[in-house]
Amino acid sequence: MSIESLRVFEIAADGLSAQRLKMDTVSENIANAETTRTPEGGPYRRQDVSMAANNTQTEFRSQLQLANMRLRQTRDGHNTALRPNRAILPGAESAVTANVQEAPPEQVKLVFDPSHPDADDSGYVAMPDVELIVEMVEMMAASRAYEANLTTIDATKQMIDKALEI
Repeated sequence: MSIESLRVFEIAADGLSAQRLKMDTVSENIANAETTRTPEGGPYRRQDVSMAANNTQTEFRSQLQLANMRLRQTRDGHNTALRPNRAILPGAESAVTANVQEAPPEQVKLVFDPSHPDADDSGYVAMPDVELIVEMVEMMAASRAYEANLTTIDATKQMIDKALEI
């Protein structure tokens, strides 16, 4: 088993880091759901994490050609034109890129509360556009994705242990 075949650990670690960033961002949104005054001025602006797959992947077939191996047909119907062979192998860079983005300043909720110290002349307070239910759903999704990456690492470790027993 070569070191390159253990790339799954790096991919899962990239996923863990991205989901941790998402959980941190959601936690910050929840903590600032009522913040009406920031150092930049105005209410807190909700943040979101955008994730993108890096385009540093190569096709499985080209990797086989590089390894001087031939893909052979073992049964009728395998490797036919009806089922394109488009499996993708990861490249050398990280598998995912995660970036935090702030909501535009226009996305605020105006709440009528003339007694609030940050109320304008009309009695309206600009509040962050943070919906707790949406944030909790985002947190649950990030938590499940984090668990899935941990399960991937654990399953790979078990496969390696079994391979070493042989």
